[in-house]
Amino acid sequence: MTPTRIVINPPTEIGGTVPTGDNLHRRGLRLRLILGVFAIAACVIAPLIGPTAISLGEVFDPTIPFVQNVDAQIFFIARLPRALAGALVGGALAASGVVLQALLRNPLATPFTLGVSAGSSLGAMLVITFGVSLDNNSVEAVPIASFVGALAALAIVYALATMRRQGMSTLVLLLAGVTLNSLFSAVILFVQFLAEPTQALQTLRWTMGSLDIGNYQPLLWSLPPLAVAFVIFAQLPRALNLLTLGAESAATRGINVLNTQRMAFLGASLATGAAVSLGGPIGFVGIIIPHLVRLLIGADHRLVLPNSTYLGAAFVVICDVGARTLLSPMELPVGVITALLGGPFFLWLLVRQK
Repeated sequence: MTPTRIVINPPTEIGGTVPTGDNLHRRGLRLRLILGVFAIAACVIAPLIGPTAISLGEVFDPTIPFVQNVDAQIFFIARLPRALAGALVGGALAASGVVLQALLRNPLATPFTLGVSAGSSLGAMLVITFGVSLDNNSVEAVPIASFVGALAALAIVYALATMRRQGMSTLVLLLAGVTLNSLFSAVILFVQFLAEPTQALQTLRWTMGSLDIGNYQPLLWSLPPLAVAFVIFAQLPRALNLLTLGAESAATRGINVLNTQRMAFLGASLATGAAVSLGGPIGFVGIIIPHLVRLLIGADHRLVLPNSTYLGAAFVVICDVGARTLLSPMELPVGVITALLGGPFFLWLLVRQK
C-alpha cells in the first residue's frame, strides 16, 4: 500500500501556499538560475553606464597599463564598488524581509520594522554630527558606528522580547521594534537640530539612502556580518515554512520554535544592520522583492529566500544606475528611486490583501 503524502500549506496571507508539485520546484530552480545570472550581469553592466561612456573591451584590455587605462580606472575605482555595494545591500534587505515576514507572520513586515535600521541611523548621525573619527578617517567611522547602533537596537529589542520565561514573544518583538523606531527617530531629529547646516544636509542625504562609495573598504567591513547572516538564512527555509502555520503547529512537527525565532531575528538583524551601514536606510526593497517572488513561484521559503536575494541584488543595482543617470550630472539618492517604485506597490499590496 502506497503511503499517503500529507502536505501542509502555510496561511495565504503572506503571499500564497507552498508549491508542492515537482514542476513548481523546477520552475523555482530555473528562476534561481535566471535571477542569479541577472544579478551578476547587473553588477557587470552597471559600471559601464554613466555620464562618461566606457567600453568593456577597453576595461579588460591587457595591452593597456592600468595607470593609463582611464576606462579601467572608472570601472574598477569609481563605479564597481557601488555596484557591488548595491548588490550586497539589495540581497541582504530582500532576504531579511522574507525572514521577518515569516517570523512575525505579517506580510507587511520589512527589515526596518524591528528598530534595527533606526539604531543604525542614529549611530551614523552621531558620528556625522559630532565629528567622531577612527584613525583620523571619519568617513570609515560612519559605517562602523552605524553597525554598532544596529547591534545596540538588536540587543534592546531582543531583551524586551525575551523578558518572559515562556520564550520569545513575536508580539512583544513587533511592539518593541515599533516603539524603538519612534524613540530613535525622535533622537535623530534632535541630533539634526543640533547639527550645523552642512552636517544637517549630510545627515539628511544619508537617511535617504545612498551608495556613494568610492573604495572597497566599506564592502570588506560589511562582509563578516553578512556572511554570518546568510549562513543562518541557509538553515531556516524549512522551519520558516512551518513557522508560518503558527508556533504551536510548528512545534508539533518537530521544529524548535524558540531556536528558530532567535536565529531568524539574529540573522535578519545582522543583515539589516550591515546593509544600512553600507548604503543607509534604503526603503521598500524588503517588501517589494519578497512579494514579487511569491507571486511568481508561491510561498515555499526554500525557493523564495534565494530568489529574493538575487532579485533584490539586481533591483538595487538597477535603481542605483537610475539614481546616477536620470538627472545627470546631479545624482539622486537611490532610496528616492526605491521609494518611488515601492510606494505604489505597497498601496497595491494593501488593496490586494483586502
